[in-house]
Amino acid sequence: MARRFRVGVIGFGHMHINDIMRRFNETPGTEWVAGADTVPEVAETTVATFTRAWNARYAQDEIGIPKLYADYREMLDRERLDLVLLYSENAKHAEVVEAAAERGVNIVVEKPMAESLFSALRMVRAARQAGVALAINWPSTWSPAIRKVKQLIETGAIGEPYQFKFRAAHTGPLGAGAQHQGVSAGDKVISDADRSRAWWYRAGTGGGALLDFCSYGACLSRWYFGQPATAVIGLAANLGSPYAQVEDNAILSVRFPSGIALLEASWTTKDNALPSGPVIYGSEGTLVVNDMNGTSITIARGHGSEPERVDADPLPEGRTSIAGEMFHHISTGEPLHITLQPEFNLDAMAIMDAGARSARSGLLEPVNNSHWCIG
Repeated sequence: MARRFRVGVIGFGHMHINDIMRRFNETPGTEWVAGADTVPEVAETTVATFTRAWNARYAQDEIGIPKLYADYREMLDRERLDLVLLYSENAKHAEVVEAAAERGVNIVVEKPMAESLFSALRMVRAARQAGVALAINWPSTWSPAIRKVKQLIETGAIGEPYQFKFRAAHTGPLGAGAQHQGVSAGDKVISDADRSRAWWYRAGTGGGALLDFCSYGACLSRWYFGQPATAVIGLAANLGSPYAQVEDNAILSVRFPSGIALLEASWTTKDNALPSGPVIYGSEGTLVVNDMNGTSITIARGHGSEPERVDADPLPEGRTSIAGEMFHHISTGEPLHITLQPEFNLDAMAIMDAGARSARSGLLEPVNNSHWCIG
């Protein structure tokens, strides 16, 4: 009989939890135990789609989580868990990881790793000291096209990669018309006053478009260039969200030893019109991901040649989502995909940290890659 994994949820603040719970339901070995939310900085005033209350109700009514606790620490003390799925506000990641690790529980954390490099280092230290598995989940990791690009770069399909570009954009986490997994958040009335109380739009909780969306580009550019970044210059502004304490648009320009990356984020875009990428420009051609949720990649080499279309390979059987990947890792000890590994994510977080500093200072900021203090 296949091993059973006792799984709990901590945090209903991030709407990605709904898709992740569905993925675990589809994966043999999942045994739901309980869930608990973190305490919000301010109470939300709406139960519209993808708010905390809606996500928690979905967990019980649609997923079948048998019980919810008011305090996640009580849940960790009372329940025997193999794994927790952490989908809270970014600023709570470190404290929850420390609490779960202390009790010997493995953890999946939704991207970005944390709200700061300091918190990310706390998370790695806690997991290492407790000997538990820690994975940082990126929706992009489960894109066959995203993985195929790495393979094409490594086999020299476009020569040496010099530039990377990626844009992530929509109308905001709770914006009118925002869509996640095909369910519209605009089908219920959410006022600007409601949005102002959601953690996404608050400064003290790790909200903002820079952390939310530039983080994808930080992860992918670090992976594709195969080296830590050295410096970042960033711009961030609130251009269309008067209810928010944080930026709704951001751009980071990142210097790597062998190339540069442009990372764009927007919560005010109704239609991207052009492929969002990633796009990688190399010495012998250009790679374009036509749809991150699909399998199609275009290679253009210029000189009058026709662009070539390449289809991505399927992901490994049984490891097509964080659920199968995490169960496999815990069962076998085989490494997680590199983009999920905490040490790799420290480099991505260091890019974000430098970008946030630069957006405040207006200066080119160095990337801190000296992770010596994790012990």
